[in-house]
Order: sequence, then structure tokens, then C-alpha cells
Amino acid sequence: MGSALPLGEAAPADGALPPEAVVDPATPFGVYLHVPFCRVRGGYCDFNTYTSSELRGARQDEYADTLLHEVSLARRVLVDAGGVRAASTVFFGGGTPTLLPPGDLARMLDGVRGAFGIEGGAEVTVEANPDTVTDAVAAELAASGVTRLSIGMQSAVPHVLAALDRTHDPANVATAVAAARGAGLDVSLDLIYGAPGESLADWRRSLETAIALEPDHVSAYALIIEDGTKLARQIRRGEVPAPDDDLQADMYELADELLAVGGYDWYEISNWARGDEHRSRHNLAYWQGHDWWGFGPGAHSHVAGVRFWNVKHPAAYAQRVASGESPAAGRERPDAAARTLESVLLRSRIREGLPVTELLAKGRHAVAALIADGLIEGPAALHGRIVLTLRGRLLADAVVRALTD
Repeated sequence: MGSALPLGEAAPADGALPPEAVVDPATPFGVYLHVPFCRVRGGYCDFNTYTSSELRGARQDEYADTLLHEVSLARRVLVDAGGVRAASTVFFGGGTPTLLPPGDLARMLDGVRGAFGIEGGAEVTVEANPDTVTDAVAAELAASGVTRLSIGMQSAVPHVLAALDRTHDPANVATAVAAARGAGLDVSLDLIYGAPGESLADWRRSLETAIALEPDHVSAYALIIEDGTKLARQIRRGEVPAPDDDLQADMYELADELLAVGGYDWYEISNWARGDEHRSRHNLAYWQGHDWWGFGPGAHSHVAGVRFWNVKHPAAYAQRVASGESPAAGRERPDAAARTLESVLLRSRIREGLPVTELLAKGRHAVAALIADGLIEGPAALHGRIVLTLRGRLLADAVVRALTD
């Protein structure tokens, strides 16, 4: 049901930003809408999600109305701070947002439109389980203003899906893609590699299957074992093997190779797109440090340099909102050192890289050694930017340490 919330100061009941927080109207504004429901939780999942038996006092059929109350509260907060801006991106994440009726998602999107406005040409994404996407669902989402469907494919190999506790029919991925295309939606496919028992040949099969479907965008994430998950317990008991770092590196290199041949360019360590116009603008906003407000239980926000996060359980969230209080559980305002570290950590992940001028002196002194080790691109560094090589992407954590220690 998700990792623990971070430590921080208590957030005020009215959700107001600190008086010293100044909203920059030129900073793009994104909206994240968290839908915390799932039919079955994958053994690897550390997200703040709940099956029907775990809701305990929260109702799925009332969720859209509950979240819209938080949207109204956020508008009041931003009006008081002088910072209401139209959303340039909206992202429905989860969980499985498409477990809700499309009409509920449409009402939530209308609430965002009414509270803040949505820019013309905005990117509006909905995450979806392949089994929940039909022609009718895709058409209704498109009619509501959704522009992009992010489909949780994960793998094309049945035994790999079973290891991940994914219950969808692999054949339904193609059906979901066709439905999205028929409705005029952009398509992204999400993949996971390194599951117990997955071979390099299995991974090749998943990549080739995904590429054959010709999505606009592909995300490929290495399986990470999070404490408290079912998979972590299975590994601890010796029931399944832990991910093999060397095999995962081989899988990443294979993904980069096959996706490049298929016409996809990497633009972030785990993301590839067919042209810049198909990059995930919402996720880029996270990596570039823009403002966003996250709605729903456990959602995190970043506005005017202030980070805040909501209570985790849907019942506690609903209770706070129903009483007219902000659901925010805590907040923090990172200092200059923390902001520098975060900027290096996030912006070094993307293809445009990080300006060398944003590094502290120790970081700038590390640049020559990183070029010599083949971890960052020499020509880019000479032009003032830190851009990871393929080897650097595999060792990104080490690069960040060298640039910030």
C-alpha cells in the first residue's frame, strides 16, 4: 500500500502555502490525479494502491466527488497565493484509473478545467490496464479531452506476468492499442524487466512485441525490490531469486538497441519516444522541476518551492476532505543544498542534460574524470552540459554521487 510518507512539518488545515512562497506565473503547472484502486496488487508494487477488500470506509463510487472537493480547495489556495495557472499537463495515475467509469474520469477532468483551466494542446494522460480498455472506453476518454493512453503491458511472456502477479491477458495489449488508436489517442506502453525467471530471450520477445504494436512512446523500468512488498518477502525466504544486476544491465542495453532500430530515441533513462512531440511532457515536468499539484490519497505536490503530501489511506483522505480540511499530511521547503542535489539527480537523467554551471565546485572538478570513464559525453560537456552516455545511464547513481559529493 505504498512506502511511508516522508518526514516534514505539519501542513495547515486550510492547505495554505507559506507566506514566503511566491508562485512564478511563468512556471508551467501540471496536475496529477491519483486513482488508488486496483483489482490485484502486483507482488513488486510499492505504490499507494488498494484492492476492494482494503478500502475500509472509503467508497470507489464516491471517489470522483471526493477528489473534486480537493480540487476546489486547491483553487482557493492558489488564488490566495496569486498563482492560478492553466494546466499544461494532466496525468491520471494509480492504481488503475480505468477501473473507474470513464464518466468519473471525465468529471474529474472537467473539475480541473473549471478550477484552473487547461491549456490548448495540453497533454492529458490516463494510465490503463489492458483488460480495461475497450473501443467505447477509449472513445469516451477521448471525447472528454484525454489525449494519451499509457498501457501497462509489463511483458508479453505469460510466466513473467505471473511472476509479477499481473493478471491481464497479453493478447489484450494489442486490443487496447487498437482501441486507443481508433479514438485518436497517443499510445505509450510500459514495460518492466528483470522479473524472477525472466531470461534475456523473454525480454527480447516483450520488446519486439511492443515495437511491433508501433506505440508512440515506450517506458522500460528495471524491477526494483521495495521493502514491505510480497516480492521482497519471497526473495527473503528464498522462494524466488533476487534480480541479477548484470542481467538487468544486458536487458537495458538490449532495450536501447532494439528501440533505436525501431525508431525510438531515448530522452530519459527509462523512456523512449518516436520524436520529441511524443515525449511524456508531464513526466518531463517532474524531471525539470516545474510546479504540479497532486490530488488524491498519498499524492505529492510541488508548488513555489514547497513540497507537500496527502494522507495515504482513501478513508482518511475522504474524511479530511469531507470536513473541509486539506488532506495534506505534511510539507517541507528544501534548502539550497537539497535543491541542488535534486536538480542534479533529476536533470542528469534527461537527454538535454544538466548545465555545468549548476554544479558546485566539487562537481565541476569531477567532470573530466567522468568523461575519461566514458560516463558522460565529452562534446556535450565542452559545450556546458552534462549528458549521460549509454554506460553512464547504467551507472547514473555513481555519476550523481561524483557530481554532488
